[in-house]
Amino acid sequence: MPAPTDSQLFDLGDLPLQSGGTLRNARLAYKTYGTLAADRSNVIVHPTWFSAWHDANEWSIGPGLACDPEQYFIVVPNQLNNGLSTSPSSTPPPFDGPHFPAITFHDQVEAQYRLLTQQWGIESIELVLGSSMGAGQTYQWAVSHPEMVRRAAPIVGSSRTSEHNQVFLKSLRATLTLDPAFRGGEYSPDARPTAGMRAFARIYAGWGLSQAFYWERAYRDLGYSSLEDFLVGFWEGFWLDEDRDPNNLLAMLWTWEHGDVGRTPGFDGDTEAALRSIRCPVVAMPARTDLYFPPEDEQWASQFIPQGEVRVLDTIWGHFAGLGMNAADNAVIDRTLRDLLDRPV
Repeated sequence: MPAPTDSQLFDLGDLPLQSGGTLRNARLAYKTYGTLAADRSNVIVHPTWFSAWHDANEWSIGPGLACDPEQYFIVVPNQLNNGLSTSPSSTPPPFDGPHFPAITFHDQVEAQYRLLTQQWGIESIELVLGSSMGAGQTYQWAVSHPEMVRRAAPIVGSSRTSEHNQVFLKSLRATLTLDPAFRGGEYSPDARPTAGMRAFARIYAGWGLSQAFYWERAYRDLGYSSLEDFLVGFWEGFWLDEDRDPNNLLAMLWTWEHGDVGRTPGFDGDTEAALRSIRCPVVAMPARTDLYFPPEDEQWASQFIPQGEVRVLDTIWGHFAGLGMNAADNAVIDRTLRDLLDRPV
């Protein structure tokens, strides 16, 4: 599916980064749903997940849903590196491609903070939610700007990327960069590392969905007739999309791999202290069968959050339970979001 063309661009100017570098002439792509209230009190922020564009979050937005655009002003910022916002694929030399600076979750949220405060003068956010890497940004919002965030709902994600999760990410990086066509990231647009991307897709297939999903052959519910049909049609088809640039993917992998709210300035790597600083209610929604972000990760984090809570999604859909793929999981998430929004704070 090609990248959507209906986003708007916010000029960030020069964005100082945690790495010490500067992202020059940066732009943040975003889409809004609904109307901003006169007192700017009806804001929801929903960051994107790995490789996703804003349209991937639209399953959670609509009349009658918790994120109802008839009631709320919903901002979906495309994370830096995703191809719509400033990314390796869209940056001119000398910072193009593999020379693009490293972006942290803190950097992502600071870009989004600029958008909200400079574009609309927003001072308060009713809810920040996000899935996977969007959950990492959700935690980061609650730590970086506790004075703004009134509620937070990280879905199938974590406040700190575990070492087991990093193993998965390192395997993706290795299989892509070992393709001879990758050429250290200096590949030709006409000679992309296709073999590496196909292998990338096969690794992802084993982690993104649970053992039970494959045991029950639930891919047939998606219209695929066999395992190989699913691996090629769904997984390879997704990652071989020409709008998914390999250097962009690697840049986002770096952000994910180094996710840790303890690296927020002022906490000196102390993740527990960063979590204790969160002021708002946080309802985390891990999936019971998620191989990247198991419930234990969120249960560990929740004990340090003053108003932390964990509600586990009981599903065979693994990580994909939080990405809008399964109607039953979507309904549970929506009910939880509604409960959270109805909670006085």
